[in-house]
Amino acid sequence: MAVRLDHLALAAKDAHESAQFLADILGLPDPHPWGPFIAVDVDETLTIDYAAPPIDFPGQHVAFLVGEDDFDAIRGRLDARGVVYYAAPGYRGPGTINDNHGGRGLYFDDPGGHHLEVITQRYGSAPD
Repeated sequence: MAVRLDHLALAAKDAHESAQFLADILGLPDPHPWGPFIAVDVDETLTIDYAAPPIDFPGQHVAFLVGEDDFDAIRGRLDARGVVYYAAPGYRGPGTINDNHGGRGLYFDDPGGHHLEVITQRYGSAPD
């Protein structure tokens, strides 16, 4: 059996808000309760579970590999919501994307302070 990531638990100040934001931006089904979590089904093998812990926590980085058409749709949803995104964390000014690894990519933050990335090519898949 191949090793695959099944689920990822992320802390959020407001689990419902962060889960709905992710689902909306990525064009995924609405989140649903799962035990103490609010779950976002990313695909048939991966769920992101949000929970609101009683302590402060640092933001985490999560990257999503998407197709070219999905990238355009995600970028459109970010633009429509006024969510600021960058080609790299804090570089090249807001509203820019990168062309790393023969694809396209962008970075943005969710309402809970997590640092999200959307890419169309895996790192190392093509020379820069």
